[in-house]
Amino acid sequence: MLKEMWQLRGKYKILHLSWFAFFLTFVCWFNFAPFATTIAKDLGLTPEQIKIVGICNLALTIPARIIIGMLLDKFGPRITYSCLLMFAAVPCLATAFSTSFDQLVWSRLLMGIVGSGFVVGIRMVAEWFSPKEIGIAQGVYGGWGNFGAFGAEFALPMIAVSTSFMAGSASNWRLAIALTGIIAAVYGIIYYNNVQDTPPGKAYRRPKKNGAMEVTSAKSFWAMIIMNFGLIFALGLLAWRLEMVKFLSVSQMYLVWALLAALYAYQTYQAWRVNREVLNGGKTFTPEQRYNFRQVALLEFTYVTNFGSELAAVSMLPAFFEKTFSLDHHIAAMLAASYPFFNLISRPSGGLISDKFGSRKWTMTILSAGIGVGYLSAHFINASWPIPLAIAVTMFSAYFAQAGCGATFSIVPLIKKEITGQIAGNVGAYGNFGGVVYLTIYSLTDATTLFTTMGLTAMVCAFMCGFFLKEPKGSFADKLEAEPQYQLDGVPVETDPDFQVKRL
Repeated sequence: MLKEMWQLRGKYKILHLSWFAFFLTFVCWFNFAPFATTIAKDLGLTPEQIKIVGICNLALTIPARIIIGMLLDKFGPRITYSCLLMFAAVPCLATAFSTSFDQLVWSRLLMGIVGSGFVVGIRMVAEWFSPKEIGIAQGVYGGWGNFGAFGAEFALPMIAVSTSFMAGSASNWRLAIALTGIIAAVYGIIYYNNVQDTPPGKAYRRPKKNGAMEVTSAKSFWAMIIMNFGLIFALGLLAWRLEMVKFLSVSQMYLVWALLAALYAYQTYQAWRVNREVLNGGKTFTPEQRYNFRQVALLEFTYVTNFGSELAAVSMLPAFFEKTFSLDHHIAAMLAASYPFFNLISRPSGGLISDKFGSRKWTMTILSAGIGVGYLSAHFINASWPIPLAIAVTMFSAYFAQAGCGATFSIVPLIKKEITGQIAGNVGAYGNFGGVVYLTIYSLTDATTLFTTMGLTAMVCAFMCGFFLKEPKGSFADKLEAEPQYQLDGVPVETDPDFQVKRL
């Protein structure tokens, strides 16, 4: 596959168009971090307010990834991704024209929706590549797309400085941020006109019920309900932090909590509605149709430790390097970009190792332990360290965290194909849950405490994977999953790119 990857036709064309779509959503999502200190000076914001804006950038991605996962399974990745890319222009322009803390908070909350784009490509790539290739394909998609965080932290400051004459200041951050949204919107149109949801002759498999994830046992249902609460908790935590900086009043915070409780109740009702036949024993599944939600929950935990920590690190490293080593903020942002830069090779390598090692479970376990070692080492970084050594430790942490992301999503598409979008959405949402929790800890303490927390959490995750994660069935099949028989009026039919029928 590695030799054929540079072809721009068939499944490889879809892969390249999709990872670039993901790349652009990440450029937009992380276009605030490299300008954090500059924006703080221009708008007169406190360090605590800047940290809160960073948390807001992640917050709505939690529910958005779940909702996008449902829309994806229903409408397909082509329409879903295209619409999301075009929407990106809205929060980018809103950020660019912000003149106060309140406006920044609202614009970055909306930007969190753009951060859900990752989920869409997971289903698209899963439709085009066989289980045997899924690890490296998802790794390339995720790794090269995540490289957008590096693009934001490295390239946007240069654009801002080179166009500073237009702003009358040292940095034209407004133009740089607005430009990212405009480019994403244009690419949304290009993407829509150049991809299709499935290979020729393969029908897109949709879930039979919409509104919540379908489970295959009563135990899985209750596990899902418990895991859903964690996502609501993260949003409640954000509301609490917004009250602490007086963005929300105490009564408004309580109102948000009440709305979140209502949302959780509605979400639980929807889950019951979709799965009530399973709960009352009226519906059973064959062994081939069953999946254990505990595996989804474990993957959610792995994504807290790898992608959640990556979100936190990318958001805080520019300011951390600037303050620790007394650097100019442009230089600090470029040094911090060494972390997301590694995505170019680390996430694909995590998927490749998962494909070649012969055990996706033990790949996940070992990489999680590596994350722990990396962050526990990073918590010793201080001003006495040589900067190259600090960067080396940062990149060590980056490699294992990002390779862990690749290993996680080499497993996700193998659990149950027709709800891949929803599973990816839930797992992805827990990555943002991790980011929100980690950044909240950082906003209340310091970088040393953050690194220690992320390291210890990863060690616990490695233990859990080693003892409880199961190897998915068909992990290394060399062909695409056999398609179900399609019929019209009881007569079998064949499908082609121009003629598709619904599964009866």
